[in-house]
Amino acid sequence: MAKSSKGAKSAKSAKSAKSAKSSGRGAKSAKSARGSKTGGAAKKSAKKSSGRTANAAFMRPVQPSPALAEVVGEAPLPRTEVTKKLWAYIKKNGLQDQKNKRMIKADEALKNVFGGKATVNMFEMTKLVGKHLK
Repeated sequence: MAKSSKGAKSAKSAKSAKSAKSSGRGAKSAKSARGSKTGGAAKKSAKKSSGRTANAAFMRPVQPSPALAEVVGEAPLPRTEVTKKLWAYIKKNGLQDQKNKRMIKADEALKNVFGGKATVNMFEMTKLVGKHLK
């Protein structure tokens, strides 16, 4: 009688293993559910943001040209500060187009920086300003 109960138990475990495989609830899928991509990515990004340092290239002071110095000042500044001061100047003087905020209208000081152009796209502006930094 002992033999028949062992056989019955092994038959039940074989059936449950088959049903687990067919339903996708096997050991492999349980592992992948615990270590899902979103959960793992959240942990990785949390580590990056806490120990993140600024790029040294952006923080190194650069010397603005005389044309750009009229807008941002003559002292050497990091590129990030040049951009901040340039946008402060644009907003203070109302040089942003009201309908299309990506377009910048140049006044006399900015025309020298923008190569004589009257209006410049804000993405083109960064390219033109980069030419005035050493």
